Amino acid sequence: MDPPVSLNTINPKVIECEYAVRGEIVTLAQKLQEDIKSKPDAHPFEEILYCNIGNPQSLGQQPITFFREVLALCDHPAILDKSETQGLFSADSVERAWRILDQIPGRATGAYSHSQGIKGLRDIIAVGIEARDGFPLIQMIFLTDGASPAVHMMMQLLIRSEKDGILCPIPQYLYTLLQLPCMVELWYALIPTGWGLEVSELKKQLETSRSKGITVRALVVINPGNPTGQVLAEENQKAIVEFCKQEGLVLLADEVYQENVYVPEKKFHSFKKVSRSIVLKEMESSHLLARRAKALEDAFNKLEGVRCNKAEGAMYLFPRIDCLKRQSKLLKLRKRCTILPQEEKIPAIITRLTDFHNCFMDEFRS
Repeated sequence: MDPPVSLNTINPKVIECEYAVRGEIVTLAQKLQEDIKSKPDAHPFEEILYCNIGNPQSLGQQPITFFREVLALCDHPAILDKSETQGLFSADSVERAWRILDQIPGRATGAYSHSQGIKGLRDIIAVGIEARDGFPLIQMIFLTDGASPAVHMMMQLLIRSEKDGILCPIPQYLYTLLQLPCMVELWYALIPTGWGLEVSELKKQLETSRSKGITVRALVVINPGNPTGQVLAEENQKAIVEFCKQEGLVLLADEVYQENVYVPEKKFHSFKKVSRSIVLKEMESSHLLARRAKALEDAFNKLEGVRCNKAEGAMYLFPRIDCLKRQSKLLKLRKRCTILPQEEKIPAIITRLTDFHNCFMDEFRS
């Protein structure tokens, strides 16, 4: 008979999971709060102020009215047609609620929807992300009810066995990751400009993990940082993206605090924007080489006695020169032509090649 379920037989990683919203300090604070409620004079202070978790509304900050009004109207659409609603809710909230409900099958927020989330809402989100990043968004959006379900979804996709691991920055807040058998701790580096993720450290931790038989599947990055509060520099982000590309890692970017940037010299850049910018730059570089290759190919084919095939790849053209016997000994010393010079210098190169070739042919023809 298997042992009954108890604290000794449940997942030990859950037992080890101690973080900001629990643990000894928070437990003591909750006890003191109960003391103050039952005996106001029990301690030389009147209240407990919780500074351990990013929950502003629990500390008295009022929620944004517009969001609450729209939620209320969507959850109880029957009041949208009532005359009193116009006096209780703003016109913007009413209009937005109607727009959202029109996207929901049956106009019922409690009904099951598409597994990725309501399509109309995903389309609206895609427009917002495109406006933020400047790139059209491929429709690969999944809506979740918070960060934790999104993390669970990714873990189900990535983790195949106890030998699979995730590189996770420490300190961090993604408590779900602490339950992984192979959660690889990756400490933030204190650099002159603030907290950052050094690629050299990433490589070291990756190599160490692999030497232990762990297959690292992904890298977690939280930007702006929680709890370190940093905003990663764009160059740092580019280096991280290149690292993930080279090592075949999935980049999991938590960017929930993107609107919370307080210093004028720092700007939030989404990892999606950074990665797409790198791809675009690579594409532009490829197109530049193609244009240079085409210009040189055309120039060679216009020369007397020269034939040049189309450049299909690499960085070179290799023209064939049909010549007289007395020219061949000299031409044997000549080799390939690269397409690497700067594009603005290509016309000058073509002019010089053409002039030289014409003089060369005239000299040996006579």
